[in-house]
Amino acid sequence: MTSKFSDTQLSSHHGIVMIVDDTPGNLALLSDTLSEAGYRVLVATDGLSALEQIAYLKPDIILLDVMMPGIDGFETCRRLKLEPETARIPVLFMTALGELDDLLRGFGEGAVDYIVKPIRPPEVLVRVDVQLTQARNLQRAEHALNNSTFSALAIDSYGNLTWLTPGGSLWLDEFVQKHALNSDHKTGSPLPKPIHEWVKQRIGNAGKSDMDSFESYRAGVSFSAKITPCQNTGEYLLLLETHSGEWDLETVRNSLGLTFREAEILMWVSRGKTNKEVGVILGNSPRTINKHLEHIFEKLGVVTRAAAVSIVLQRTSI
Repeated sequence: MTSKFSDTQLSSHHGIVMIVDDTPGNLALLSDTLSEAGYRVLVATDGLSALEQIAYLKPDIILLDVMMPGIDGFETCRRLKLEPETARIPVLFMTALGELDDLLRGFGEGAVDYIVKPIRPPEVLVRVDVQLTQARNLQRAEHALNNSTFSALAIDSYGNLTWLTPGGSLWLDEFVQKHALNSDHKTGSPLPKPIHEWVKQRIGNAGKSDMDSFESYRAGVSFSAKITPCQNTGEYLLLLETHSGEWDLETVRNSLGLTFREAEILMWVSRGKTNKEVGVILGNSPRTINKHLEHIFEKLGVVTRAAAVSIVLQRTSI
């Protein structure tokens, strides 16, 4: 179809709405309503032509009729949700069907809302605006997470994944690889065992455990995670972070005459961990960690934790 929008209009419109309906009257009413409200409008009269158009230009939201020739609205929606490129486009079903089963089926295929015919333009505008606002807020949040030092994922009370950002997926990929684990991390799967055990302890103790954050060090990479409950959802959000190459433990050990375990302890001390927390991370008692620190202080000729860390920073390249 030929667009009636200028370049300036295309850059300033409220969003792109696709209408998929085989009834000319509905297409005209919806197209006029949305165009006058500042949206760019795409139209299709059946599911297949809608899918073909979307391959070239993805709308921000889709108004999808249920009953159409060829593939119906349910099948069209199902195909959209199967493809990663279109799975997140909000779909609103338009239907004259009043049966609950049909409405439930629409939600089961991935729709976020529905509009019951006959169409009422003010209702359409409100529902479109609400769903676009929610979708954009989610995109903003994910963009912020994917461009920060933290990644994120969400889990249920059993430690199973319910939501995963691309950054969270990469964190888990590296964690599994560095720890030589065989673990799947699709939605619905449990977290890898080491962090899953920590999460269960945190949730089981109402957020209190021997370690405020999860910490693990493998093959030159430090993995950390913090957990916080999500309000009103029964889920938990994990903020994830990795540090690579900050401490070369072999260099620290050789340069300062320390054991590998002493170098590890100093690394965690530099990150603000208490003796108790370091003990949990390394599988030792706080008393054992304290003994190691006494040996470290003696070897380095210092009497405080801060001074020991300072010596490491001065005498090595980390």
